[in-house]
Amino acid sequence: MKNFPEGITFKYPWRKYQQHFLDGLEDNLSDHHLHVVAPPGSGKTVLGLEIMLRLDEPTLIVAPTLAIRDQWISRFYELFLQTDQKVDWISKDFKNPKKITVTTYQGIHAACNHQKEANNDEEVTADDFQTPYNAKAIKEVLQELKKQKVKTFILDEAHHLKKAWWSSLMELKNGISPTIVALTATPPFEVSGLEWQKYIQLNGEVDVEISVPELMLEGDLCPHQDFVYFTLPTEQEQKTVEDHYQRAENMILEISNDSALLDAILSHPIYQNPQKNLDWIYDNISSYSSGLIYLKYKGIEIPKIHFEILDDDQNLVPEITIFWWEELLDFYLFVDTLHFQNFQEHRTNLENRLRHNGFIENKFVNFYNTKNLNQIFNQSLGKLDAINKISEFEFSTLGEDLRMLILTDFIRKEFLVSEKTNELVIDKIGAIPIFENLRRQNSQQRRIGVLTGSIVILPKVSLAQFLVICERKNIEKIQYSTLAFDENYVLIQQNESIRYEIVQMITEIFESGGIHILIGTKSLLGEGWDAPKINSLVLASFISSYVLSNQMRGRAIRVDKSNPNKASNVWHLVCFDPNHSEGGSDYINIKKRFKTFVGISNTNDPVIENKYDRLGFKEIVTTNQISEMNNQTMVLAKNRKDILNRWKIALSKGKILIEEIQIPFNEDKDFKTIKSKFLGKTLGNLSLTLFSTFFMFLGNFASTIIKSWNRINDPRSFTIFTTLFGIAGFLTFGGKFYRAFRQFLKYKNIAKNVQKYGEVVLKTAINERLINTPYQKLQIISENDDNGNSVCYLSGGNRYENSQFISLLQETLSPVDNPRYLIKENKSFFGRDKTTYFAIPEIFAKNKRSAEFFRKIWNNEVSNCQLIYTRTIEGRQILLKERFKTLMNKHKHIEHLNKWTR
Repeated sequence: MKNFPEGITFKYPWRKYQQHFLDGLEDNLSDHHLHVVAPPGSGKTVLGLEIMLRLDEPTLIVAPTLAIRDQWISRFYELFLQTDQKVDWISKDFKNPKKITVTTYQGIHAACNHQKEANNDEEVTADDFQTPYNAKAIKEVLQELKKQKVKTFILDEAHHLKKAWWSSLMELKNGISPTIVALTATPPFEVSGLEWQKYIQLNGEVDVEISVPELMLEGDLCPHQDFVYFTLPTEQEQKTVEDHYQRAENMILEISNDSALLDAILSHPIYQNPQKNLDWIYDNISSYSSGLIYLKYKGIEIPKIHFEILDDDQNLVPEITIFWWEELLDFYLFVDTLHFQNFQEHRTNLENRLRHNGFIENKFVNFYNTKNLNQIFNQSLGKLDAINKISEFEFSTLGEDLRMLILTDFIRKEFLVSEKTNELVIDKIGAIPIFENLRRQNSQQRRIGVLTGSIVILPKVSLAQFLVICERKNIEKIQYSTLAFDENYVLIQQNESIRYEIVQMITEIFESGGIHILIGTKSLLGEGWDAPKINSLVLASFISSYVLSNQMRGRAIRVDKSNPNKASNVWHLVCFDPNHSEGGSDYINIKKRFKTFVGISNTNDPVIENKYDRLGFKEIVTTNQISEMNNQTMVLAKNRKDILNRWKIALSKGKILIEEIQIPFNEDKDFKTIKSKFLGKTLGNLSLTLFSTFFMFLGNFASTIIKSWNRINDPRSFTIFTTLFGIAGFLTFGGKFYRAFRQFLKYKNIAKNVQKYGEVVLKTAINERLINTPYQKLQIISENDDNGNSVCYLSGGNRYENSQFISLLQETLSPVDNPRYLIKENKSFFGRDKTTYFAIPEIFAKNKRSAEFFRKIWNNEVSNCQLIYTRTIEGRQILLKERFKTLMNKHKHIEHLNKWTR
């Protein structure tokens, strides 16, 4: 007997990838799990509803927010039932399930704990609920679901399911054994291995993956480009920043002349008798190193025993930097309280001074990366001016066609006053401050609206349209009032019963052009909300996580069926810190954000990849560059046709999105220059070596000839001279040839070595069942790019397997930190031995059996090696030396990359 009535069908034709997906549905559901990864705009909701109908079982649909919950119901009515008439077999009450029950994760968790569900969307967007589930409540919930014979769970935005919400769903899953359909645009790849395993335990392995470039090829996402708009701190903010830096410099100068600190460090047992304190040194290598660096700075001669412990033949101790001052003070104040007891009063006074100046957070000393300083840049008021300039620019380009969305983190209700004039000084960023700043500078007469969970503001010219929609939806007694300080705007009063309808109505007005610029919070409009006409998105948000960044961008890249030429601009705001060596926290965060999504490059020969570098900007050296870069950005952003053309060119270059690892060329000079240099030296020294060898044999040859020359008085002296000259030349140039040839091979074979290491990782991962695809179907691709970086990726596995391979390879090749096991590799080249150590990834080092398997594969694939257990005295000594090298040397980071390729 069918559970759902006859005749329910999707009213549109299926897209190609959707039809292909549905054709293989039976195979993918063979294990009663279906895990789909697809970007926003790919139609995951309609696929979920179609799967529900094909399974034909009573279904529980779970969403992260109330708005998305209601969206599932409205989509079902609109696209499948094709009616506005409500049916009695759809329920939003989890405690009263029907054939289709739609609820939120927080609602389920609350029911499983006899708690009340929150009714505010902006409070129900993250897995923040840590209350353990209640066994009695779980039993009651299961009884109701079994009574309704629920056998299908659809989990929307499944990336939320890692912690407490995961626990509640797992209890329900274990009690019912349903078919699980998990849908997400952003799997939580950045979580720990344990959290990922829990995520997979609930949702199953990823079955279907659809990338942004694939959807672009299908025409299901619109062309788009990310743009970064740079600002500088305001004058007042700059004064605060400069004062902070000056206080930091003064504090460091004061500390550097502090004789009590020097006495304390000198008196510590690790410097008095390091051999008797090796265990402490092993566990606190960074503190130990900071003391050595400080002692060198103070002109104290460091005994040789320290360099013997560290295996540092060069006696190389770097200059003291801010990082090492922070490490030293952490050591003195927090790491070791036992051995500094005689300096307790001095330590307390120093800590109080540092804390008073804001240089201590959570028992860590931090001079230039403090929470307060970062907040100045993240929430700089200069960004308000940037938002206004961007909106003016976009309106001048698109005019009445502009549909700009501005997403921010906070509402800031306090900036909405009841006086006739709003003269509040805007000193914070939020939805209302952004609205107020745009309103005050609105010479272009842009129509501006605000949509949050608690405040809705509408241009008065659009009020009539709003009331018509209310009448159409049978919403009566809607209350609104004119803004006290501006009669051109109205404040819409809302309540819980019509919250979702309000969102729909304001969205409809925005889409129709009644609002040019809509300002909202990321929690309400950043996930699940749909407005395909958006063609400009400003991210006035301070987040950098993979999930949220991708979700917010997804609002702007949907196709607009009424505008086939739509192209969207996505704007990121950065406040640059000219005093910071890396541009400050805001600049660092934007680079992190760009690692989380792919897009087209701004190069002449465009490619599709992630990374900030794809924008083509050089590193900022002077503040004068900022205005030049913003002008350059505006030129690119104005030409939306060019964005479309570059997408076409870039898409033609590939057919699959791969995840790869990039091992950087770790030299300061250009790779091509260095490689050519050593090739030239190799050939040159080889020629001179051969020439010298010729002289060595020339002596004997010349001697025979010269003996017949009666005019030569002493042929023997000539023979000796040529032989000695040849030997000297051979030794000199032969040595140079050896060194140059060795360097040439080093730069020539980097990618080949990476491939060998990749084979070790892959075979061990298969042995540990982290990768289940058969080895014969997998291929490791490794090559050098034009800049000397080695890139490597796994082909043939699913998305998770490819990502796992990259993570494990990165752990193997990264500088040694604190692994349980090390690989000791000895190589000999022309009689010279070199020892190198590699970390065995943590997941392979859980027991000796796994570590031994890794060593065995290394022997077969790379070279002979030894397994070193670092928890023994000998192993800890080796680990200490390697960690010291890591601390002393600056290494470029090994990076994850995504690239569209063939």
